Amino acid sequence: MPGMGLTAIGLAGLTLSYAGIAHTFIDGMHALTGLTMFVGLIFLAAGILDGGISTSNRAKATTLVILSISLGFGMYAMVLNTSNFTITLAGILMAIAFPAIIISYLYMKHPEVAKPVGAIVSMAAATGIIMWVSFGIFSAPDTYMIPQQAGVDEPSEDITPSAPIFAIEILKDSTIDGNPDYSPDVAAVTQGHIVEWTNADSVAHTATNIENYGEVFDSGLMNEGDVFALDTTDVEVGEYVYECSFHPWMVATLVIEAAKEPVKVIIPEGAAIPEDGQIYYDPETIDITVGTTVTWDNVDATVHTVTSGKVPETDGIFDSEMMAAGDIFEFIFTDAGTFDYFCTFHPWMVGTVNVE
Repeated sequence: MPGMGLTAIGLAGLTLSYAGIAHTFIDGMHALTGLTMFVGLIFLAAGILDGGISTSNRAKATTLVILSISLGFGMYAMVLNTSNFTITLAGILMAIAFPAIIISYLYMKHPEVAKPVGAIVSMAAATGIIMWVSFGIFSAPDTYMIPQQAGVDEPSEDITPSAPIFAIEILKDSTIDGNPDYSPDVAAVTQGHIVEWTNADSVAHTATNIENYGEVFDSGLMNEGDVFALDTTDVEVGEYVYECSFHPWMVATLVIEAAKEPVKVIIPEGAAIPEDGQIYYDPETIDITVGTTVTWDNVDATVHTVTSGKVPETDGIFDSEMMAAGDIFEFIFTDAGTFDYFCTFHPWMVGTVNVE
């Protein structure tokens, strides 16, 4: 019985760590749970070879419970697994389980051959383990059991997302029922934008759409500080209620809105000349909503800029840089507020964008 218990505990811990369910398991915990399982197997094998296999109903029930738990964890681990060691681990378990089953069967039916077979299998296993470890020590002890990724040149270009980002925060202490959880609770996002959830809590969470359970989006397990990004380009317009899989009272709504038609501002002919009645940006003031794209079209014969700020200071929010005749500059306004802008070459040219 101690062997069966230790085996079950170790197997459950090892499966949890490799399944990605308990991300607090570090490499040492992997080794510890694996060691616990193998110690349990040793006790179990020793008990079988020394006193045989109990056929009592209690032993059968215990065995079935352990097998059910192990198979349950195993199936769940296979579904969520991201480890490169799954096949190796399964092979090791089968290499241990099959000889153990055969030896146990022989001991029951033919006890006179069980001990010689067990001794042969044990010596063969010990020899294999010694050779494997020795080979690793003499070749490369720090890397021989870990698959190495081929060298890949780091991209030199900027790989930051080009689409606007809508930020959602998973708030601290949101595990307490009734506390604020996702901020904002209702997020209206224009289709094509990127939604980023950041876990600011010390507890792991998920952002999983409820309908069809994660078919539209599912962050998976997010530890403290983790970020999950969703590109809404291919997400249909509509309302999506989502929750934390581990804390189902944490519920929020993501609303995907159709992309808004861009608002056009013309830089007309003669804008470079300061005179009464001249229009510099047409229209000079526009009122839009969050997520709207504004395009500036330079139809003048000279260069201009569209630079955010108030003369003579720029604020760095947007800047077209030099726009030659015929050039177009566009900017998506993702935040509410009043945004003043001007032309750095012709500072009498000023405009305003009001975003609600």
